[in-house]
Amino acid sequence: MVSSSNALRIFLLVLVVCAAHAGKPAPKEKSEKSDKSEKSDAAEGPSAEASGPGGSFDISKLGASGDGKTESTKAFMEAWTSACGKEGEQKILVPKGDYLVGPLNLSGPCKGPVTIQLDGNLLGTTDLAQYKANWIEIIKVDNLVISGAGKLDGQGPKVWENNKCDKKYDCKILPNSLVLDFCNNATVSGITLLNAKFFHMNIFQCKGVTVKDVTVTAPGDSPNTDGIHMGDSSDVTITGTTIGVGDDCISIGPGTSAVNITGVTCGPGHGISVGSLGRYKDEKDVTDINVKDCVLKKTTNGVRIKSYEDAASVLTASKLSYENIAMEDVANPIIIDMKYCPNKICTSNGGSKVTVKDVTFKNITGTSSTPEAVSLLCSDKTPCTGVTMADVKVEYKGTNNKTMAVCTNAKGTATGTLKELSCL
Repeated sequence: MVSSSNALRIFLLVLVVCAAHAGKPAPKEKSEKSDKSEKSDAAEGPSAEASGPGGSFDISKLGASGDGKTESTKAFMEAWTSACGKEGEQKILVPKGDYLVGPLNLSGPCKGPVTIQLDGNLLGTTDLAQYKANWIEIIKVDNLVISGAGKLDGQGPKVWENNKCDKKYDCKILPNSLVLDFCNNATVSGITLLNAKFFHMNIFQCKGVTVKDVTVTAPGDSPNTDGIHMGDSSDVTITGTTIGVGDDCISIGPGTSAVNITGVTCGPGHGISVGSLGRYKDEKDVTDINVKDCVLKKTTNGVRIKSYEDAASVLTASKLSYENIAMEDVANPIIIDMKYCPNKICTSNGGSKVTVKDVTFKNITGTSSTPEAVSLLCSDKTPCTGVTMADVKVEYKGTNNKTMAVCTNAKGTATGTLKELSCL
């Protein structure tokens, strides 16, 4: 039996325990809004936007479609904005597939190095009304890499009929495919540039650009489809690259210096050219150009230096070296043309303001499709000086004429060269 005092103690203890439990707050349940928010954050994860160093942005996960028909410009631009705006190395991935895009204006400066990994193909829209200038234009971006086995397809055949540059001096220019403006330390490797509407690649006011193992392709009769053009740039290297186009395989414009071109195969096309020079006012000198270990196949010119006869600028092209060049059925294998006047749309007055000096042609061999294997056509007012021809052995393989050289106002020396080519 429990005494009355003990019963009172038990009763008081029960009251205390009950009061303690009543004072504790009930556990909170997740609100529906909070739950949805967490699920949404988890669903987005790193695929929507990478964070921190080493980010990667796959355009197919940002809405791009690889069917070759669906416009994917917005997805690519979203990837660029994210990659360029983050610190550390960032990558934009173009996966396998065909992605139709309009103009891409990829502006810097970026907070870190950016790589565009081109595993798939980008197709440039043929709606010319969308373009204000070029197709893919990269501006003020340092430490840029564009690499992969994919293609930049300009879809030029659908718009080339709009090119009237063969009839009008100041014609409307169609969009170039890939343009690097004011970029330092850029590398383009492995990719293919196909059927540009105008130039395939243009390098302007850049320093430290490497083009390696790239393929550039367009029909030999496609208008103004230069392979790689550069101007006002320095420290440019082009190596291991195959170019077949409707204009110059490589053209080196005014203001360019310290260029090394090695292991390039050119053809069809108009050859590897310095120039044209003197078309515009205030052009700057070209110097320290080296072309070595290259092959030219059935091109309309071989290694060429060209300047306008009615040049608008006073400038000098100097320290130009061509060595170990193989010619295969090439027209005009070696040519300096200071009377350049395309389509007869300039004024021929014999008053060139361009100086060409210190030019070396060494170990140039192979076959010419024209009797004139060497043409040095310099200005009477500013003759070419310091021209060296060493071991030049290019022969005309036709049966209706013999191999010859034509030299006008050119001064220099020739050693180890075929007798019929020693016109200096």
